[in-house]
Amino acid sequence: MTEAQPHAQGLTTSKPLDFDAPAFRARAPWWGADLQTLRNVIIGSRAKPQVSMKARLSFPMSDDTGDVLAAAFTAPLQRVVAGTPLVVLIHGLSGSEDSSYMLTSTRFWSGCGYRVLRLNLRGAGPSREHCLQQYHAGRTQDLRDVLRGLPENELVNGLILVGYSLGGNMLLKFMAEFGGDFPIVASASVSAPIDLAAASRRFLDARNWVYHQHLLRNMKHECFGGPVAVSDEEREVILSCRSILEFDERIVAPRNGFRDAAHYYHENHARRYLGQITTPTLLIQARNDPWIPAHAYTSYPFADNPQLHPVLTPSGGHVGFHVRNESEPYYDHCIHAFATKVMA
Repeated sequence: MTEAQPHAQGLTTSKPLDFDAPAFRARAPWWGADLQTLRNVIIGSRAKPQVSMKARLSFPMSDDTGDVLAAAFTAPLQRVVAGTPLVVLIHGLSGSEDSSYMLTSTRFWSGCGYRVLRLNLRGAGPSREHCLQQYHAGRTQDLRDVLRGLPENELVNGLILVGYSLGGNMLLKFMAEFGGDFPIVASASVSAPIDLAAASRRFLDARNWVYHQHLLRNMKHECFGGPVAVSDEEREVILSCRSILEFDERIVAPRNGFRDAAHYYHENHARRYLGQITTPTLLIQARNDPWIPAHAYTSYPFADNPQLHPVLTPSGGHVGFHVRNESEPYYDHCIHAFATKVMA
């Protein structure tokens, strides 16, 4: 696998796809894994561009819980490009429609003439007040219900799906299970933990202590609020968890019908589903991602499925990819180039 180049090429359903990923060159002064990862946190509100919302859409879930997911719809900025697909963005762990990467990507795609839907997963962001349950790494039926609930006119030109971090893992699993049921032109994951167990262990490294505590604190916070009634006993368990692994073991797994964290990871990690994807799919991952071991990608036989196009950059951190001479991250430009090539 070459740096910043797709490993496998070719489409099984049409002419071979000859896609060359653009080179990644880190933007000064954001060098190294941690500065790339933390850049948006460091610069604060300046990392969140102003994005207009044309409409708020609601999507009832089909599992009889009464849960409803909320999404923000943004129309193309300034100019409209005819025939462009709807871009659906899926946030990561403890994220929402208001995460800086979601807003930046929305500005990028709307500026290119695309309609954009920022989805809040079950129990996240504006979905929280309408949900009794919460998202997890493999809850793909929720995305299926959202796409089924889209207005027909939004499906005419197809879909481009983009998932970040945990949302990327969920997206890849979805593409294997339900991707063929929808007019999806292309999909892409950014910094997806395709080996959930390996990513969970990586957070236990001493170098990741600050990241780990931040995410764990946010995961606990997501358990409270909204219409969910949390007993005193469950509250005590939630607050006592000292690692993401323990949280997944004691909270996520039993809440969602898994025996334990190991069972939850095994059933939902994207690696076991990649071979079943039948739609052109881009997987963008930095080798120096502090949260996700590169081995999860370098050890996978991507050549066995020509629909998969992994791009491993030497740097970029976790959902960072701040690139020289561009105001938007590398992954936005790379995914746009990929989708354009697929649609050509």
